[in-house]
Amino acid sequence: MSHNSKNRHEIVERNVGLLAILIVFAISLGALVEITPLIFQQQTNEPVDNLRPYTALEMEGRDIYIREGCHVCHSQMIRPFRSETERYGHYSVAGEGVWEHPFLWGSKRTGPDLARVGGRYSDEWHRIHLINPRELVPESNMPAYPWLAVNILDGAYTPKKLTLFRDRFGVPYTDEQIANAQQEVQGKTEMEAIIAYLQSLGHAMK
Repeated sequence: MSHNSKNRHEIVERNVGLLAILIVFAISLGALVEITPLIFQQQTNEPVDNLRPYTALEMEGRDIYIREGCHVCHSQMIRPFRSETERYGHYSVAGEGVWEHPFLWGSKRTGPDLARVGGRYSDEWHRIHLINPRELVPESNMPAYPWLAVNILDGAYTPKKLTLFRDRFGVPYTDEQIANAQQEVQGKTEMEAIIAYLQSLGHAMK
């Protein structure tokens, strides 16, 4: 290494501010190179063939799922490894999540991945499991959520939620679906809503 080259390295290594700026620049450049092509790829922007929007009740269930922090312990992203596809089902694809805002892929699996849980268990199984997980899985460390069976939805904001997803994110809700949203939700329990959401997961890749 030449003396001039060594001096240039020393300038960077001894100047913490300059080093930090160059690190941020390198990371930003790498992220730009990795992410930008994905923005223009059809498979990351187009919904898969069988994808449908959440119903009003499923949308409320999704919000409850987020509120209760379910996404902290359960991922919804099956990686393309045999050990995961044999346990959970087909690996996750980008086209399943184009209408997810925010996305709930997650990365921590204190509990099992839920990307394909829809239809795997009955509504009654989910109800019992949410009220007291240890009644079905004795070794479970999942918290119990008995209040979900008591709390009643009024659906006051449900039409606004569907309208927001249609107008801002391009989810193809019809005027009729939005108009009927409150009626579909009103009087249902939070338990019914979150079970409806869980039963919808993975429907597009069955």
